[in-house]
Amino acid sequence: MTKRIVIGVVLLIIVIQLLQPTKNKSEGISENDISNVYALPDGLHNMLVQKCYDCHSNNTNYPWYVHIQPIGWWLASHVKEGKEHLNFSEFKTYDKGRADHKLEELVEVLEEGEMPLKSYLLMHGDAKVTTEETQLIKTWVKSVGVVVE
Repeated sequence: MTKRIVIGVVLLIIVIQLLQPTKNKSEGISENDISNVYALPDGLHNMLVQKCYDCHSNNTNYPWYVHIQPIGWWLASHVKEGKEHLNFSEFKTYDKGRADHKLEELVEVLEEGEMPLKSYLLMHGDAKVTTEETQLIKTWVKSVGVVVE
């Protein structure tokens, strides 16, 4: 009986490896990208790409372990949820009020340390947003006319 359970579990693990989630990959920068809406200060767009775009754009750079299920499903879920909250690749499609609100929320979640997610930082320590980077983003957001506290 125990041998059958072990074999069943092993087979289940093998079978779920065949069920890979759809990848969030696109070619280049979208015509709707935030960089095509606003002039971004030197380095700001690169910083956003490096630290935010994996979950908040149409182009995720996947780590090797994305192919291991259920980890891949979990990552796909995070990316889907992240894009629902803010998608830099589709920023041009937001109306002015929604875009302003997204930028206000961006500053808020960075200042409160809610982003990047702690679980993401475990494997991507270089994605940590410094106090100086948060201030750069806040200053830029204010410069485009968005009121932030």
